[in-house]
Amino acid sequence: MSDFDSLELRGVGRRFGGVDALSDLNLTIRSGEFVALLGPSGCGKSTALNCLAGLLPLTHGEILLDGKRIDTLPPERRGFGMVFQSYALFPHLSVEKNVAFGLQMQGRPRAEIDSRVREAIKLVKLGEHARKLPGQLSGGQQQRVAIARAVVLEPSLVLMDEPLSNLDAKLRLDMRTEIRRLHQSLGLTTIYVTHDQEEALSLADRLVVMREGRVQQVGTPDELYESPTSWYVADFMGYRNILTATVVSAAGGEVVVALPGTADGGVRLTGRAVGALSAGDQVRVAIRPEDFVVEQGEPASTSGAGAVPGTVAVVEYHGREHAVGVQAGDTMLHARTPSAPQVGSAVRLTAPVERVLVFPESLDAVVPVEVAA
Repeated sequence: MSDFDSLELRGVGRRFGGVDALSDLNLTIRSGEFVALLGPSGCGKSTALNCLAGLLPLTHGEILLDGKRIDTLPPERRGFGMVFQSYALFPHLSVEKNVAFGLQMQGRPRAEIDSRVREAIKLVKLGEHARKLPGQLSGGQQQRVAIARAVVLEPSLVLMDEPLSNLDAKLRLDMRTEIRRLHQSLGLTTIYVTHDQEEALSLADRLVVMREGRVQQVGTPDELYESPTSWYVADFMGYRNILTATVVSAAGGEVVVALPGTADGGVRLTGRAVGALSAGDQVRVAIRPEDFVVEQGEPASTSGAGAVPGTVAVVEYHGREHAVGVQAGDTMLHARTPSAPQVGSAVRLTAPVERVLVFPESLDAVVPVEVAA
């Protein structure tokens, strides 16, 4: 369905009242890619999408489609489809009339409209609901109508702005699968905005993590999950334990850090340095809950990165494993374990050296590098 080779954003920015909501966004998207813009509210991801769609004019920069500038074109001439968080369906029109609306505005022949609408509704599996009004549909079904309305136009690019945030957990999971299926079966090029890292990891070919209007890292899900370049990115990629620490020693890529706020301040961990670090530096240590090993009683492994003593404060049942909150001095650490320790029991947390990532505390030194598709 995509009829272009590459979409390029060069130094794209948008300012509101003297404040940069988006600054110097540089990104190249290849035909057929699924790219997710990921970050918290206010990071600039929706602003970037609206600039692409033409709903917001650029303050600086340019957008090129196969080398030709399109940022000066109005939205209707860019040929992009858009799926909004709020669905934006016409409540007085049936499903099929909602889907047909864009084709009617283009002045397509009636026979072509009918054929394409039937095919789009079939793709999103809403054939039996074609004559219903949006108010007679569930949230997930309404979102499918919004997707059908976008893809029926056979756009060169589909833009999705947090389309699943209004759905419950099961529907979000079902719709994630549906969106990925449609992307692959139709050969779409998709740019998808979300704050949900699990959603981004499951859907996207590449992720763009943003902070305060700027890109922090671009790469494949595997690259960002395994090799985040800053503690900010690690925080979004499932490293729930982000600890403040001080470097005791650094050599050969390994770093020994001291954790403040623990018993007599003597707890140390050994991890892998991400960036240039020296003794005395303030750093952030990132460890995933599943990388911690929970050891009960006196024995403790000495082959890992060190051991953090603590007291079990919370145990949550998650089916085949338990999520455990361990109070270590002033810090609550999160771990996962197949067996449930007793609340109040003393434990020690260990982790392999290579799974303990140590980052510079400052995010200002992070220089994002785009990984080509």
